[in-house]
Amino acid sequence: MKRWMKWALAAVIVALLASGAWRAVASRKAQQAALAEASANKAQVAVELAAGDVVTARTRELAQGLPISGSLRAVNSAIIKARVAGELQGLTVREGDNVKAGQVIARVDPIESQSRMRQAQQQAASAKAQIDIAQRQYDNNKALVDQGFISKTALDTSLANLNAAQANHNATLAAVDVSRKSMDDTVIRSPISGVVSQRLAQPGERVAIDGRVVEVVDLSRLELEASLSPADSVNVRVGQAASLQIEGTALAGNTGGSTGGSTGATAGAMRPISARVVRINPSTQAGSRSVLVYLGIDDATGLRQGLFAQGTLGTARASVLSVPLSAVRTDKPVPYVQAIENGKVVHKPVELGLRGAVGDETLVAVKGIVEGAVIVSATVGSLREGTAVKFTAAAGTAP
Repeated sequence: MKRWMKWALAAVIVALLASGAWRAVASRKAQQAALAEASANKAQVAVELAAGDVVTARTRELAQGLPISGSLRAVNSAIIKARVAGELQGLTVREGDNVKAGQVIARVDPIESQSRMRQAQQQAASAKAQIDIAQRQYDNNKALVDQGFISKTALDTSLANLNAAQANHNATLAAVDVSRKSMDDTVIRSPISGVVSQRLAQPGERVAIDGRVVEVVDLSRLELEASLSPADSVNVRVGQAASLQIEGTALAGNTGGSTGGSTGATAGAMRPISARVVRINPSTQAGSRSVLVYLGIDDATGLRQGLFAQGTLGTARASVLSVPLSAVRTDKPVPYVQAIENGKVVHKPVELGLRGAVGDETLVAVKGIVEGAVIVSATVGSLREGTAVKFTAAAGTAP
């Protein structure tokens, strides 16, 4: 092959390679331009929000609270016990029955007590007869001494016998009182008004002294016994208010008895119960070193002893700039909120402070935003910073 033909073939090959490379670079540039244009068009699409999708940062009065929990118990309760031993008779009350203070709950077979009382009365009568004999002997000896027939020593002896007989009679009278008290104790009465919570014995059963018969609780006054750490108990004072949630106390809408139809909106919600610190134990508990705080329930209607309660005890109040705790996002190293400024989303780092509950919503004090800032609520989710935002027509009055 001639030399010029080789050079011509090489030139053609180079030209083809250069043309292919130019076409590949042009295609890549076109793709990048298309992607950039698509991204720009996507960035220009505004997120549409309703008025309920945003909240406003405002200054509110929050209560600083301590979490508390425990079981309810009756302020007044009594375990009624037998004061004498014997067969239990006439026990008819059961769990859930109402009883009055002084009401007869049951009786213990009184035959043994009656026999002891008769014995004591007979002994008292015998001692009284001995007093009469000693008195006559003393009077006779006194007359004989006055006439000089006997010595004064015999008179002193008869006087001593008379005093001993009187003392013995007084002892037998005391024994009669004791036996009468035992007779009264055969009748078991309720010391308080309330409801029977336990029946611990059965009719016909022989009970011992201090044997438990029934337990009565007064549900008109209930209190919560809460255990606090020594550090938390320092700021607790008598009279401080608390808000409790007690198991089994559903909101009125949960009963299903309303004529409106739908009751599922509040299913599972519990009615808040107000309470107040009434006493603080001056001693710590052995082992745990915790401090017991007693909170009186303001309205105990419908509550039962033993129900579990939890809530917040308010120890201080402060006016602070706050937002709902759910609106604060923590998917970055520093907590932030999604604020709306000039129609766009701006991520604002915030410093969290005091937390408190207002109604059913938990609020948190924040620093880093201004009063009146519009914050995207938690229901919207995460939005990219710089995203355009517009409000629906129904939210025309929204910020």
